[in-house]
Amino acid sequence: MNVDYVKVEVYLPEEYVETMRNELNDHGFLTVGNYDHVISYSKVKGFWRPLELATPFEGEYGKISHGTECKMEFSCMRDQIEKVRKIIVDNHPYEEPIIYFIPILV
Repeated sequence: MNVDYVKVEVYLPEEYVETMRNELNDHGFLTVGNYDHVISYSKVKGFWRPLELATPFEGEYGKISHGTECKMEFSCMRDQIEKVRKIIVDNHPYEEPIIYFIPILV
């Protein structure tokens, strides 16, 4: 089996989905066949607690917070992972973005 592609999942506030989509698309990472801007996203609920050295986007140090955010999903080639990661980190509002690269078996 070859692992040429990965599924990317990134968690972010809904108001950042369009900006992130545009930035990834501008670099050519959201094209599938004859389509571009190809992503999906869904709303999810999350929990987090900022620790002592954190500078949180939302929430207060030492207190458990919860809220709604979005899970944005798309695919890219395995050899594009580092470029995609850099774009996400450079455009993400969270101090520690949650990003998953999941192998797609073909």
